[in-house]
Amino acid sequence: MKAVQRIFQTGRFSVAAGPSVRFQAGFLAANRQVRFSSNHGVSLEEINTKYNDFFSNVQDQFELQRGLNNCFAYDIVPSSDVIEQALRAARRVNDFPTAVRIFEGIKVKLPTKEQYQAYVKELKPVCNELGIVLKEDLFK
Repeated sequence: MKAVQRIFQTGRFSVAAGPSVRFQAGFLAANRQVRFSSNHGVSLEEINTKYNDFFSNVQDQFELQRGLNNCFAYDIVPSSDVIEQALRAARRVNDFPTAVRIFEGIKVKLPTKEQYQAYVKELKPVCNELGIVLKEDLFK
């Protein structure tokens, strides 16, 4: 409040402008709407189809990382088909670090090491084909 009083004392604003500015700020704050997401009806198949299509059309690194961020934001672990498309997209845009980080994201999302090892085992042929080495293999 002291800063506002100092501004009015310096004569930069007229006294008539002061209350209207404060009224408008209060009006905007009072009428702010809160919107909640309502995507509760999205099935696993729809998510898999959406991200398979998305990653098959990725053309740059930003788009790949944005898609991965959105994909991993769900409360589910992406299917191995989605991960395969993401790995192929990372190879297509020549982004090796992101390809390695995809596996780090899977490792964080999965509750047990056995589930992570099952993903790694299933995706090992794709990794060999694309020349992707896991972080665990890099630092042995």
